[in-house]
Amino acid sequence: MISQLSWKIGGQQGEGVESTDRIFSTALNRLGYYLYGYRHFSSRIKGGHTNNKIRISTKPIRAISDDLDILVAFDQESIDLNAGELRPGGVVVADAKFSPTIPEGVQARLFAVPITAIAEELGTSLMKNMVASGASWGLLGLPMEVFNKAVEEEFGRKGPAIVEKNIEAVRRGAEFVLEQAGGPLDEFKLEDADGKQKLFMIGNEAMALGCVAAGCRLMAAYPITPASEIMEYLIKKLPKFGGTVVQTEDEIAAVTMAIGANYAGVRTMTASAGPGLSLMMEAIGLSGMTETPLVIVDTQRGGPSTGLPTKQEQSDINALIYGTHGEIPKLVVAPSTIEECFYDMIEGFNISEQYQVPVIIATDLQLSLGKQTSEALDYDKIVINRGKLLKDELPANEDNRLFKRYELTEDGVSPRVLPGMKHGIHHVTGVEHDQEGRPSENALNREKMMDKRLGKISELRVTNAIKADAPNAIPDLLIIAMGSTGGTIEEARARLTAEGIKTNQIMVRQMHPFPVELLKPHLEAAKQVIVLENNATGQLANLIKQNNGYHDKIRNLLKYDGTPFLPSEIHKACKELN
Repeated sequence: MISQLSWKIGGQQGEGVESTDRIFSTALNRLGYYLYGYRHFSSRIKGGHTNNKIRISTKPIRAISDDLDILVAFDQESIDLNAGELRPGGVVVADAKFSPTIPEGVQARLFAVPITAIAEELGTSLMKNMVASGASWGLLGLPMEVFNKAVEEEFGRKGPAIVEKNIEAVRRGAEFVLEQAGGPLDEFKLEDADGKQKLFMIGNEAMALGCVAAGCRLMAAYPITPASEIMEYLIKKLPKFGGTVVQTEDEIAAVTMAIGANYAGVRTMTASAGPGLSLMMEAIGLSGMTETPLVIVDTQRGGPSTGLPTKQEQSDINALIYGTHGEIPKLVVAPSTIEECFYDMIEGFNISEQYQVPVIIATDLQLSLGKQTSEALDYDKIVINRGKLLKDELPANEDNRLFKRYELTEDGVSPRVLPGMKHGIHHVTGVEHDQEGRPSENALNREKMMDKRLGKISELRVTNAIKADAPNAIPDLLIIAMGSTGGTIEEARARLTAEGIKTNQIMVRQMHPFPVELLKPHLEAAKQVIVLENNATGQLANLIKQNNGYHDKIRNLLKYDGTPFLPSEIHKACKELN
């Protein structure tokens, strides 16, 4: 028996690949397995090769596997493109319709199943995904009743007749392949999982859930890959809590609407990707200048311009930190796990109101869309802090002066009121202003206001601003990264450790203001530092050098072909660079 297995399904976009993966992984989750998924898809609605890969394990996992055990193929292209991942002894389950062949040199066993023909016999070729799922499930020898339950949940709203047809498709697919194979494959027999159903979600869903838990009641956004699932989730959930989602005409409207709603006292956010973030830059400056809370999610993808809209990249770092003209206070945080996606949204909303600054939560495509098992979320950790938002009646102003919305205070954070509060009237403008909000070009006032705004977050540190695996280690090699790469690095480090190379790992979570003093002792202790990132210019490495130095120790490990790092790639590169 084995403790983990990797399964992939491939075909043309729009022919059921995603739904096959969804039902297959849902059934595995019901059995209590840990799962980690990677979705490769084309940047068009229909057509073009797509595949979904799921790693299945009896223990927690947070990375794509290097190799592949089972490949389900709806066309020959899926075999040709993915067969190279198959380990010796792997299996291909393919639709007999296209007379499948395995490329020369690939040591894998082929099962040609009449997937489309069986589906058509049952009434429609659309059910071929269920036939393929049944074949895969049958080869693994897993309990069929669990899979049937997942089918019922998927199709139950369409009525019992449709459910029965799909269950029959699953049964027929399993029966056919098991007759060919002579029964379930012993070499792919998984050890029993713990039987405990776990949270299984994408990062976008975790962030959207975090928004709801944080008290967000309005999302203004324009659809864009890979951020759209946040909006889709909140469209369903926010109305249940008295909130709503507004699909705006563009990203500029989305961010300015979010600023206006936050000014009015409603916790509001928006979400986008690189192209949308570019359009939002002037408005982010408005949020900083007017000290209006604002929460933005940036789901990084391949750029520039339209770039690779459905592929992995981490190339927005410079834009996130330096994109706005002028100088404003802002917080940029990069979660690295599903759990952090949830908790960081709550902390982000709190900080945005406590310090009255824009907060950007930066993920990447793999973390945003890669479905994976999550630890249970602790709702007792949720605390709502609205900062200096005044709710009680204000005293009358002396001489009927305006309310000092931008009062110079010791901590740099001014009291904030909601529109319409008696004695709270003040001026709001994007130009420089005095304590009451009136436009001012006075040189001394300008210096005081700039110092007030920039100073209020200079010492701000979020929870686990940097996350070190071994806080007091003196490693031969320190690997620094951000975002979704954390679990992949952990696997590579396990191999390096087995080879006698002492390593440590740091995930930089707070990108701005940069936590210089937290990172310094780790850079000092390490013999050599490798900064790993999905971009071509080493933006994170440059950020570290700019703030901390240690140029002589730091080496880059870059990947910018649109695909995530694999453990084997990191292992190999670290050995070569060490």
